[in-house]
Amino acid sequence: MILVKDKSDILGTFTSILCLIHCLATPFIFIAQAGALNCCDTTPIWWKNMDYVFLIISFFSVYWSTRNTNINWIKPVFWMSYLALMIVLLNEKLKWFPLAELAIFIPTISLVYLHLYNKKHCKCTNDDCCVDEQ
Repeated sequence: MILVKDKSDILGTFTSILCLIHCLATPFIFIAQAGALNCCDTTPIWWKNMDYVFLIISFFSVYWSTRNTNINWIKPVFWMSYLALMIVLLNEKLKWFPLAELAIFIPTISLVYLHLYNKKHCKCTNDDCCVDEQ
């Protein structure tokens, strides 16, 4: 847990980029799978559940990044981006309302940007300079 607290922006950026790659790769995997006649007819369970793994890791990354930043405006933006990501992923699974497949890229890219921005602008010379004393 210490790693997550100290490196939450690095973990969040890495996770968001992996999520983005996962989202980009999925259509190509479906195309390749459709071309293979003697293979499985459904998406593997582990691939479908990868979304939930990214969602859980992203939650902890956003949680620790918002707890350990001194940039006040970034806190609600982090949570709004995470909430948007969660809604898009759950909507994709549960089909609540029609939504373009490309909608997943907006919160994912925003989380990548926010983590990178927070990492760059929260420069510390000691261990607790970016932590709000509340």
